[in-house]
Amino acid sequence: MQNTTNDHNKLLVLHKPKGYVVTRSDERGRKTVYDLLPNWAFDDGWMPIGRLDLESKGLLLFTRDGQIGNALTKPGGCKKVYEVWVRGHVTDTHISEAKRGVESKHGLLKALVVEKLGTGGAKTKLKIVIDEGKNRHIRRLFGAMKDPKFGTPLKVLELKRVSIGSFGLDIGSGEWRFLSGEEENALIHDL
Repeated sequence: MQNTTNDHNKLLVLHKPKGYVVTRSDERGRKTVYDLLPNWAFDDGWMPIGRLDLESKGLLLFTRDGQIGNALTKPGGCKKVYEVWVRGHVTDTHISEAKRGVESKHGLLKALVVEKLGTGGAKTKLKIVIDEGKNRHIRRLFGAMKDPKFGTPLKVLELKRVSIGSFGLDIGSGEWRFLSGEEENALIHDL
């Protein structure tokens, strides 16, 4: 297959489905995000900016420019928005706690914004905004809080990243595309 990248493209986006690991190769033989991209993405050194764990889905950016990658991942560099389903009843107290921060063995975990979008049975749908991304940040943040009714830890059942900075996810699951020059400039300008 012909290489379709050119030097003008600095960023590409993948809508990562569940069940793919964000790594160049997996010692356990699991599917990686490179299975969803053309071969040249791997061969030309396109690297993911940040991570989404195996069970998470949504917006994942790739670049060959280390400076852009670092700028988008450094704490406070860029706001990331997630839609999350949590098992358990998320109360106003949980929301204040998440915004204030919860101490964990991985340091202080907190969210800038936590907004309730809806409920379904014993689940709560939230919009969460963070500007840093420690490993499994949102899962660990809610896992450190308890359901007031059952006393069990809250559990993130579904997590989808819907935007990074000014760029919002606009393609179907498993699809990818290059960002336009305008989208790249807007995103980099946000930093």
